[in-house]
Amino acid sequence: MSQAAIEDAPPRTGMRVRVQKFGTALSNMVMPNIGAFIAWGLITALFIEQGWLQGIFASLKNPDGWVAQIGGWGSYDGAGIVGPMITYLLPILIGYTGGRMVHGNRGAVVGAIATIGVVTGADVPMFMGAMIMGPLGGWCMKKLDALWEGKIRPGFEMLVDNFSAGILGMILAIFGFFAIGPIVSAFTRGAGNAVDFLVDNDLLPLTSILIEPAKVLFLNNAINHGVLTPLGTTQALETGKSILFLLETNPGPGLGILLAFMFFGKGVARASAPGAAIIQFFGGIHEIYFPYVLMKPKLIIATILGGMTGVFINVLFGSGLRAPAAPGSIIAIYAQTASGSFLGVTLSVLGATAVSFAVAAFLLKTDKATDEPDLAAATASMESMKGKKSSVASQLVGAGATSGPIRNIVFACDAGMGSSAMGASVLRRKIQQAGFGDVKVTNSAISNLTDTYDLVVSHRDLTARASQRTGSAIHVSVDDFMSSPRYDEIVEQLQQTNGGGSATPVAVDDEPVQADSDAGDASDADVLPVSSIVLSGTASSAADAITEAGQLLVAAGAVEPAYVDAMHERESSISTYMGNGLAIPHGTNEAKGAIRRTGLSFVRYPEPVDWNGKPAEFVVGIAGAGKDHMALLTKIAQVFLKADDVARLREAQSAEEIRSILMGAQK
Repeated sequence: MSQAAIEDAPPRTGMRVRVQKFGTALSNMVMPNIGAFIAWGLITALFIEQGWLQGIFASLKNPDGWVAQIGGWGSYDGAGIVGPMITYLLPILIGYTGGRMVHGNRGAVVGAIATIGVVTGADVPMFMGAMIMGPLGGWCMKKLDALWEGKIRPGFEMLVDNFSAGILGMILAIFGFFAIGPIVSAFTRGAGNAVDFLVDNDLLPLTSILIEPAKVLFLNNAINHGVLTPLGTTQALETGKSILFLLETNPGPGLGILLAFMFFGKGVARASAPGAAIIQFFGGIHEIYFPYVLMKPKLIIATILGGMTGVFINVLFGSGLRAPAAPGSIIAIYAQTASGSFLGVTLSVLGATAVSFAVAAFLLKTDKATDEPDLAAATASMESMKGKKSSVASQLVGAGATSGPIRNIVFACDAGMGSSAMGASVLRRKIQQAGFGDVKVTNSAISNLTDTYDLVVSHRDLTARASQRTGSAIHVSVDDFMSSPRYDEIVEQLQQTNGGGSATPVAVDDEPVQADSDAGDASDADVLPVSSIVLSGTASSAADAITEAGQLLVAAGAVEPAYVDAMHERESSISTYMGNGLAIPHGTNEAKGAIRRTGLSFVRYPEPVDWNGKPAEFVVGIAGAGKDHMALLTKIAQVFLKADDVARLREAQSAEEIRSILMGAQK
């Protein structure tokens, strides 16, 4: 990836992560129940007053007979299906799912009971209320069960379980009826009035300025499932359709980007664009075009203008969908298109595609960058933001190809003493747990690489350098060293190329990570003395934190003062943030001459330090003269893979306790 692309890339802040998690939670409540939304939309399309079959009913002669009865199926009053489905079934399904996410079946039941309170206490469909009461019911049930876990006399478990769920459900239903229902009703009416204002003043296309970048940053779920779906469903209940269902799902902007790469892209991006376009347009998996935008962040302009064009055309034609279209496939969109809206919806997709294509083509043609864009690195960045492996990532870059089994994996970094050592430790454990104990995982400085490895893992900003020295290897780019989704992809690759493996995790013992030097060993106490552990760091920036960790190494006699400057130099090229709140600053490969002996320092910060947009609570300074610090780094890596151990570090009251946690990590 070019430096310009890195600098233009959208910042990944703590707020983004929180909004993404919130959106994911909303999505996890709605998506499992999309089938019910589709059923409701189809019933609505068939039987309501503006429905497809009303013309047929109107032409028949017996309005008081079976025709009238069939027509009544879709009425919005109590005699029909549409009204009860949207009023009761859909919110209760969401509340049930939200409760189950938090506390299994017991949470699901209480969440459903709590949801019925807001449903009956409101005059609008209670999707937002269900998204509140469902998880709240599950959380309350979880906390209540924890109060007497292990304390109930044998034979009384069922009695306590049933009555506690029933009583809690009753309380939450009453609370929802009198407190949450009216509040959510007022919010829904206010939000609906805001949408009406945007429509009446021709401002609705401006929503694309927010929605299109949010999609690429995986923040769209918070907008789509948290706001647009509830408001759109309420609007569809009143008018038979809603334009809000089309704001985020229009496949036109993404299709335009992919078509532009088909004609004006380079290398792998151009070759993979046609297949990606089919998946995006017909399969409705929009995330497949996100890496193309992340490679060239200025292309977000094309998606915004394309999205605005699509919304404008829909406003102009008054088009809308009966119910949410999920996934955002053109097939799903047409299935939910209201009668009389097919022309507007079609033109909105074509218009969005044309504008997005024209703008993206211009930007690609006028791009002065000569290097081929790194689609693999962009895909890794996308998966890092998503927080898990992308189900369609293999369609873009695959996991590589090899003519034989993978036996030798190296994790490469700039200096070979810190990031690569911890990354190799995490990857080795995953590989061994999968049953591939014969696969060797080592770490190395890029300058020491030889073209003898089957697979090379490196930070996305170092992959190009690693490729120059190991051209015959498979290369995997990562962004998060501690929990990258690409590690799971490597395990899948091993299952394909090596065969065998284990279907279930197996217990493993970590071996010390191999280093580049063969210097003598030292005890953990010598490598990380108590004097080099600080419980409450004073730094307020990443640069100050690096200095603080480095000065501890100097004070311990592990390094010369010049080594601290080398730590800053290292950070200026590649971030040493590892993930899970941990940063491990260390010097460059050229600065190893300033190391007197192997040493580590540890600093904990009460308030996380902003480390290039990521929160670092713990900073481990590293000076590796040989391989004697690798075993301890392996232990540290295992600590930061366990939430309970990280919590113990956060609550530790002494330097001795910190060192005990780090050294006593279970292998």
